[in-house]
Amino acid sequence: MIMNIYLKLTKQFNAGRIRAVISSGQAVVLHRLAIMSKDGDWIIREDAETMKSILTVLAKYKARYRFGAPLDVRWMSGGWSSHFEFRHEPLRIRTDFFTRPPRISERELKSIWEEQASREIPFVNVRHLAEIKKTNRERDYSVIGELARLMRAPADQLLYSRSARDLTAVAEKHPELARKLKMRRPLLEKISEGRDKLEEALDAERRFLIHSNEERLRSFMVASQKWFEVWPEIEREIVGCSLQKAHEIVVRRAENILPFKPGKDG
Repeated sequence: MIMNIYLKLTKQFNAGRIRAVISSGQAVVLHRLAIMSKDGDWIIREDAETMKSILTVLAKYKARYRFGAPLDVRWMSGGWSSHFEFRHEPLRIRTDFFTRPPRISERELKSIWEEQASREIPFVNVRHLAEIKKTNRERDYSVIGELARLMRAPADQLLYSRSARDLTAVAEKHPELARKLKMRRPLLEKISEGRDKLEEALDAERRFLIHSNEERLRSFMVASQKWFEVWPEIEREIVGCSLQKAHEIVVRRAENILPFKPGKDG
């Protein structure tokens, strides 16, 4: 089963110390909202020991770099992600790593590490996962809606639900709470105007979130344009190399091309 390798990798990444927390698609699977996901995403600690340990594990599987940033603190702290793949019985396994999950504040990131510290298989909770899933993919908003139905706190349900019917039902039970949360989620104002108006507001909110994420990604695409252009050359250079040697080459080449942080400050 494809899921087994991601659980196995997580245990290996966290041997002796928690270094990696499952996120994105595999977390959806672990919350039992999907049967499988085609790749693995992890939030990892932002320190050199973590990067070295993860590379050591991946090297045992003969993993190779895919296009992305080097698995190095300097780029990870700038919000980049690092990507690898390898073959396993006989599947192609893709692994993605980042230290700064989008839309997760420093305080919330700290709470993730505290919350997951004692778990054998750490994976993000439904609220953090809902934030991470505010992507530019339409299908992720259905996932957010299902995650909201797993949330126990009425406040979280009001902040994340994608269903006009569900929002109306929660607001009827907790009218004062719904009023307080309107500043954080303006569409709650539309509950009193009926289902049609609320559904229109949900559609508009989804489009706004999609466009916001597209804008966030655009800064990374612009910053990585030169890196993208030379990547085929780098791939030819690292083919057949051990992962450690390939990593050294990728880091050396990236230092001259890929900014540590996208945008004007990069």
